[in-house]
Amino acid sequence: QVQLVESGGGLVQAGGSLRLSCVASGLTFRTMGWFRQAPGKEREFVATITWNGGSTDYADSVKGRFTISRDNAKSTVYLQMNSLKPEDTAVYYCAAGMGLLASRRQGWYDYWGQGTQVTVVS
Repeated sequence: QVQLVESGGGLVQAGGSLRLSCVASGLTFRTMGWFRQAPGKEREFVATITWNGGSTDYADSVKGRFTISRDNAKSTVYLQMNSLKPEDTAVYYCAAGMGLLASRRQGWYDYWGQGTQVTVVS
């Protein structure tokens, strides 16, 4: 049974940092992604990483501030978020892609976590 469990969300002041974690069970060698959904908005792509960490991609809004990484030995994907802004406030979701290629498309991801809330206050 595939399960993705996110953690690490919370309340932080603008300019601060958080590190999200996603523990994946029941699958291996998948591209993994992070997405977010702010109140009243559609869910959007944040970052993705290929199965071996060899390739990453970021939304323009987070490039240079967020870093996605993974530790396959721990079946865990991370999202290090620095220089956080109030507009980063959202529920953050971890997702597992259907194959080895990286993608920004939500349709490429067939397993999703329950989400973790990130709130950035000014």
